[in-house]
Amino acid sequence: MLFRSLRAAVSATASIVAVGGVMAIMGAASPAKADEGMWTYDNFPIQTVNQRYGTRIDQAWLDRVRNASVRIQGCSASFVSEQGLILTNWHCVVGCSQELSTPEQDFVKNGFMAATREEERRCPGQTAEVLTEIVDVTDRVLGAGQGLEGAAFNAARSAEINRIQTEACAGDAKFNCQVISFYRGGKYALYKFRKYDDVRIVFAPENQAAFFGGDPDNFNFPRYALDAAFLRAYENGQPVDVGTNYLRWNPNAPAEGDVTFVSGNPGSTSRLLTMSQLERLRDQQLPITLIQSSELRGRLLEYSLTGDEAKRVSFDPIFGLENSFKVYYGQQGALTDPAFMATKREAENELRARVAADPSLVQQIGDPWGDLERVQTVARDLYLPFRQLEQSAGGGSQLYAYARAIVRASKNPNRTDAQRAQMATAIGAETPIYTDMEEIRLRYWLSKTREYLTVDHPSVKTLLGRESPEALADRLISGTRLADPAFRTQALSMTTEELIAADPLFAFVAANDADAQAIGARWAAEVNAPTARAAEKVAQARFAVYGTNQYPDATFSLRLSYGQVQGWTYRGVTVPAFTNIGGAYERATGSEPFNLAQAFIDNESRVNKETVFDFVSTNDIIGGNSGSPVINAAGEVIGTAFDGNIHSLGGSFGYDGELNRTVSVSTAAITEALRNIYPSPRLLQELGADRPQRRRR
Repeated sequence: MLFRSLRAAVSATASIVAVGGVMAIMGAASPAKADEGMWTYDNFPIQTVNQRYGTRIDQAWLDRVRNASVRIQGCSASFVSEQGLILTNWHCVVGCSQELSTPEQDFVKNGFMAATREEERRCPGQTAEVLTEIVDVTDRVLGAGQGLEGAAFNAARSAEINRIQTEACAGDAKFNCQVISFYRGGKYALYKFRKYDDVRIVFAPENQAAFFGGDPDNFNFPRYALDAAFLRAYENGQPVDVGTNYLRWNPNAPAEGDVTFVSGNPGSTSRLLTMSQLERLRDQQLPITLIQSSELRGRLLEYSLTGDEAKRVSFDPIFGLENSFKVYYGQQGALTDPAFMATKREAENELRARVAADPSLVQQIGDPWGDLERVQTVARDLYLPFRQLEQSAGGGSQLYAYARAIVRASKNPNRTDAQRAQMATAIGAETPIYTDMEEIRLRYWLSKTREYLTVDHPSVKTLLGRESPEALADRLISGTRLADPAFRTQALSMTTEELIAADPLFAFVAANDADAQAIGARWAAEVNAPTARAAEKVAQARFAVYGTNQYPDATFSLRLSYGQVQGWTYRGVTVPAFTNIGGAYERATGSEPFNLAQAFIDNESRVNKETVFDFVSTNDIIGGNSGSPVINAAGEVIGTAFDGNIHSLGGSFGYDGELNRTVSVSTAAITEALRNIYPSPRLLQELGADRPQRRRR
């Protein structure tokens, strides 16, 4: 699934496409071409789109779509009724389903359906945010830290950004104010979000309906996945009234060639990185990430075979790891493709040559590419200790994360009341803790840290003492009380010394946190700060050479892409743009992962098998876009994006309009499911879809 911080063999005649299919991806140093670009709402190319597709998009249309677009934790979504009903992907809410499940009632396996409003259940920690305002604050941010270097530069920048955010939100908990960097530091904007922190699950299908085909189908097409779910935003115990700020539901499938828009929050792209940055990513960061994620996946898979409960609680973590592994593998495939890297190098050389031809521009920016090359030398030396001791500390253990957050908070007397309240809410949330999984993750991290940094590294000696990773992880997880929300909340008022005495996991974190923070500080001063300086100058060069008609790299901020419903041809094989529900029945083998969901089996005679199930379009998206509404020119929702095809795996670094495709589940399929597979007259009526739908043209 495209996009969890990111599928069927293409047909009987075209097996899974090799990652080499990304070789044609274009660089993004020059202005965007074709349907390329994840555009900010304050710089969307309205005229280009209207000329290309004959649409009549205007500012009012953009405002309506922006006000209906929703950012949830790690994913995107949209309001689809005036009562705060939210459409997103199943895989964006599977964490909620798992947290609400018990061994006796498995909402992941069996799905969740609230028959009434009273049965809609709150998702722990979930929020819904709507972008209400964009303010350019570039001058303020770039002006901070002038003449400073390293830690002083970082501190000045952070202080100014915090001031801007604090001023904008003025302590109002209903808003989230975030200063976001664009163009790798060439521009900064304040994004003000209206926030709702009571979000409840309304509907999610069985996992086998949403993830039919499993990992083999992931990032391929054709697909037969009902990867859709509904949430609802509440405030003061009542559904939020969004007025007209929602997308009207169109229960009919699009046709080939129809224009499509995707409004969502793409997580992160690296299309504006320099060659030296890409090469370190290729040679160091991605290989280590692939190796470690592969090993952790293996440990969790082995655990999942130990019993039904182990299989249940490990489903979502394994699902996320498998998805991420495929993404990293695709990225590595792009960066090791000579043709792709030659294209990126050619684009960089062109930009550098045009800068060199302008003496005044050279005097203004110097040689930021050379600066970044020198930073990569430092980064190579610091990366492993930074990764193991600070960036990935704890290996994903939730209990370790709680302990570190609380210990660090105890050492920070300068927290505001708002920050304290926000942390108390997060720390005290009722979240299921699975002890076996916690121990696996902590043991994995400790063993990998010893392996990568070596036994004789001073920090490893401090971490392990005379214990093995296995024995230490067992002692810490079995001895901690941090699984209890009441204890975590109580701990927030303790001093560091009291924390050390109160719990072994606090004591462990406190004993090792100085090393972790020290390497984190070095990384910030010696890598992040000079990278920010140089990247700003590269951005200035791009603006000077190519103008401002460019889209920035993705930053999990609201973007709008445009495209059209269209299949693709690769190596002589044409992949159609659509699948239908009947194809799922034909594809089913009865064995995982190609076994049909029980509701599909039980209701086969009622289903209109001609209904369009999933479709592909040329929209440019990336991780974080999961759950994004797919919208037609009339501003109606016609689907929700949940994946990309295999070619899109290199989309972090570029876009190829001939091959890259967005994969979406159609509103036609969702409507059919709510009518005949998971009957829900209540939802159909709320969506205005309680009448039979037209068949696709």
